[in-house]
Amino acid sequence: MQSIAKHLYLRSKSIGWTKRAGYFAARCIAASVALSGCTTARPGATADAPAAARRAIVQLLTTQTAAWNRGDIPGFMEGYWKSDSLVFIGRKGPTYGWQPTLENYRKGYPDAAAMGQLDFSGLQVTLLAPTAAQVVGRWHLARPTAGDVGGYFLLVLRQVDGEWKVVADHTN
Repeated sequence: MQSIAKHLYLRSKSIGWTKRAGYFAARCIAASVALSGCTTARPGATADAPAAARRAIVQLLTTQTAAWNRGDIPGFMEGYWKSDSLVFIGRKGPTYGWQPTLENYRKGYPDAAAMGQLDFSGLQVTLLAPTAAQVVGRWHLARPTAGDVGGYFLLVLRQVDGEWKVVADHTN
């Protein structure tokens, strides 16, 4: 059975990148709107559950930052959904799956100088449902020898087996 991400990719393969990006954005917005209607309380849910979810998501990003700054790309990747349905959209277009995303990170950041020191800022965590969220923020890599780089990101997260995981990442 094909993953949803691969299905969308194959379905959109015949159209140009701009249309695919717009198509993906429209699908993300539709999913966000659909999920936002699914916020009814679960049995046993407490009033502070949204705050606890936000804290857990920020902690996930803090853990990822620490792993990156140690030069530990596999540790950084622990924050991502280990699935063929993971989608990462960067400057070269979409990558589908956890393993190809890991390989792209290793290829793009072969050593500590290329990796630099990662910092996230301006985080806006929005719960879409009790088990789904999005994060918008800014990233910055301080790289004294290779030159600093940075940009913005949009993450979609889900609780998978009780843990928050990034299931979609659009970083520029």
